[in-house]
Amino acid sequence: MTTEHYDALETRDPAVRAREQYAQLQRQIAYAKAHAPAFAESLAHVDPQSITTPQALAQLPVIRKSALADLQKRSRPFGGLAATRWGAMRRVFASPGGIYEPEGERADYWRLARALFAAGFRKDDLVHNCFAYHLTPAGSMLETGLHALGCTVFPGGTGQTEQQVAAIGDLRPAGYVGTPSFLRIILERADAAGIDVSSITKALVSAEPFPATLRDAWIGRGIQGYQVYATADVGAVAYETPARDGLVVDEGVIVEIVRPGTGEPVPAGEVGEVVVTPLANADYPLVRFGTGDLSAMLPGESACGRTNVRIKGWLGRADQTTKVKGMFVHPGQVDAIVKRHPEVRRARLVVDNPEGSDRMILHVEVCNVDTLLADAIVASIRDVTKLRGDVLFRSIDELPNDGKVIDDLRKLE
Repeated sequence: MTTEHYDALETRDPAVRAREQYAQLQRQIAYAKAHAPAFAESLAHVDPQSITTPQALAQLPVIRKSALADLQKRSRPFGGLAATRWGAMRRVFASPGGIYEPEGERADYWRLARALFAAGFRKDDLVHNCFAYHLTPAGSMLETGLHALGCTVFPGGTGQTEQQVAAIGDLRPAGYVGTPSFLRIILERADAAGIDVSSITKALVSAEPFPATLRDAWIGRGIQGYQVYATADVGAVAYETPARDGLVVDEGVIVEIVRPGTGEPVPAGEVGEVVVTPLANADYPLVRFGTGDLSAMLPGESACGRTNVRIKGWLGRADQTTKVKGMFVHPGQVDAIVKRHPEVRRARLVVDNPEGSDRMILHVEVCNVDTLLADAIVASIRDVTKLRGDVLFRSIDELPNDGKVIDDLRKLE
């Protein structure tokens, strides 16, 4: 496959990438300790120079998105995690749940230019941006990336479909960025109105699933659509390339896949929570940010020639906390139970409600069934969760590889 690359970073030797990224990470940790009060406390005993490997990074605490709202309420405006001030940032945005994110003055602050380039966007393109510009950073995330490429942006935002269609017919943009569902609506409305929107030949979509059926329908219309995985907290995480073989991790972050509810990396190929550490972000130097999203690493390198690791894409949410008989049970408790019994390889707590009464059964993968082990696990369930639960032995690799630690079947009843 022949393909263009954004820069030489995308094709560097993996060993060189690791060495250079961990050097950046050491500087990031030192800066965070010196300028962000929350990190000065949580990383007080961490020597930045000692963080030279994935194993060392995995020893640092994870800051989960689910905890950000409470952190920011206790210490406004950014929970002590930011190393910036009013006047030194360009904008501040809000996400659902009362979470706020700063945008610094650095060009392409959210690092979307690389993903846009992989999707075919180039200098002098006119691009119709249908991500929201109000409150959320999504519109700015894509606009600043497009400006870094030398594109002109039409800030369409969301809604007002007829006016959007008219603008596309009049201005003839080459590309679209936004959710896949909104482009589908635009194309349908344009067809119904007899407006020619065939100038759009490229699209970068996010924030929703992008099914292959929709992708192929667009290809039939002459539109090459690609997806990017990004969050309001850390910017670009991974992006699709012309190889269409997973999402290549962005050069500006280190990505780990960890067991939900913990900070422990899972074996390659196993589904877990995406934890991201952006590099060289002086404004918001997050270290081990737990996105709450599920994904898995893919083996090997992309056929497009980019040498960074790849992930499968978004596979669901990792926050599986549930309430049983009025008490919260969360993935970290399941992990605590498993750690007491080295015979257990993997576990899944299944919660159901037969005959109107909550029930917990811990499914565990073991090599050998043992009555004494069963009794010990039942005792651990009660000790850790303060609730009664049963155990069910499963064969090795029998549990689905879908990242679920707690499976609440009551939601389906």
